[in-house]
Amino acid sequence: MDADVAILHAELHDDVDTFVRANAAAWRPQPTGRPESPFAIPDTPKPDSALFSVVLSADGHLAGAASVWGLDQHNRLAHLGLSLLPAFRGQGLGSDIVRVLCDYGFRVLGLHRLQIETLADNAAMRSVAERCGFQVEGTQRQAAWVLGRYVDEVIYGRLSPFALPR
Repeated sequence: MDADVAILHAELHDDVDTFVRANAAAWRPQPTGRPESPFAIPDTPKPDSALFSVVLSADGHLAGAASVWGLDQHNRLAHLGLSLLPAFRGQGLGSDIVRVLCDYGFRVLGLHRLQIETLADNAAMRSVAERCGFQVEGTQRQAAWVLGRYVDEVIYGRLSPFALPR
């Protein structure tokens, strides 16, 4: 929905400090409504990702964006990502979103493994990952360039609770 894209772009892309902490790509200024916006809906969906707007069912307010990305059908794995608008942070929505993404990945897509990468100092995302059954699998030392310094990244993994087909 175009209205969602404009809000997500304004509150998540244009918030440089948050954007560079949540994305591996360098931040570049982009006007809202351009096809280059990271929140723009592509004309042709990418086969290796599923993008979602996070909407609160009680009132229909847009709360953020979530994704299943890096989808690898051969190895049946993918990565999860989420970004909440500033007004919705700290309310426990992250755990709900990750649980829904896990359900989508494991039950709908039939994946075997899901992965979350986050900065080592992102206590909120680390807590969400652990509450949702992800296990720390390792730390990549100084793997992310964030606001003029290198920061460690922590890798979390979770395997499907469903039995593999025989």
